[in-house]
Amino acid sequence: MKKIFLIVSILFLSFVNAQDKSAVTFKESPIILKINTDQLFGTLTTPDLTKKYPVALIIAGSGPTDRNGNNPMMKNNSLKMLAEVLAKNGIASLRYDKRGIGESKASAISEQSLVFENYTEDAKSWINLLKQDKRFSEVVIIGHSEGSLIGMIAGAKANKFISIAGPGESADKLIKTQIESKANKQLNDLTFPIIDSLKSGNKVKKVDPMLNALFRPSIQPYLISWFKYNPQAEIKKLNVPILIVQGNNDLQVTVKDAETLSQSNKNAELLIVDKMNHIMKIVEGDKQANLESYNNESLPLSEIMTTKIVSFIKK
Repeated sequence: MKKIFLIVSILFLSFVNAQDKSAVTFKESPIILKINTDQLFGTLTTPDLTKKYPVALIIAGSGPTDRNGNNPMMKNNSLKMLAEVLAKNGIASLRYDKRGIGESKASAISEQSLVFENYTEDAKSWINLLKQDKRFSEVVIIGHSEGSLIGMIAGAKANKFISIAGPGESADKLIKTQIESKANKQLNDLTFPIIDSLKSGNKVKKVDPMLNALFRPSIQPYLISWFKYNPQAEIKKLNVPILIVQGNNDLQVTVKDAETLSQSNKNAELLIVDKMNHIMKIVEGDKQANLESYNNESLPLSEIMTTKIVSFIKK
């Protein structure tokens, strides 16, 4: 049986929004989740309230995205900003670095051994930890991008679920769509049989060297485990209030994805935010301006989105 321990620093940093006198002050503290010999690191943000309050588990997207929504190539602080908005409105949050990312780098599993379930089981462990804390009235999951699917699978243990920019199709279909967009039939012919084999649970021994970045043998176990999850099927299993949030200026996930998810569960509300992009920020300009926003930590989050999330959690 996995052993889970909570370590919270006794040193707290207090924050307050000087411009908004009605905002709740809040504290941020480092938090460590121990699972057997592994350690995952996160940040617990708590409002200065005496009564019980909700807490949200914020799950980051794919790749080297850390707890704040950043990676080595870009800094936009989107998830950190979300945590701060929630705290100012009396909602706690826990955001964390996934295995192999940021401060949790030492808990990385070898590429050959890593499977999607490592992420979903970690999320469940974080939820269990939050449920043991008497300060919290309920646990809400907020999954961003790939974190949406992770959150769906862990969501049965929570009280509410929020998907932000979550794909509506399984990963194999998403990858095929991305490859098809290159309009290269030769590339389709090379990759689609590999994807189909992995989708059926079978590894591919011979991969063209130019496709190693996507389908090298060591990453195939992860792809097999990831491809078997269909967001439409997973969200159907949830019997909790659901909010689906999507921007119509997202370069990675479409409004159709959000509509597909919302149609898959009768408990789901759908919010489409005009001009909001993948990192939850409003972009008025062209595609280049959209891409530049990924490295702009001063650009605020969509107020329409944050207002809806706060009201959804509090209702």
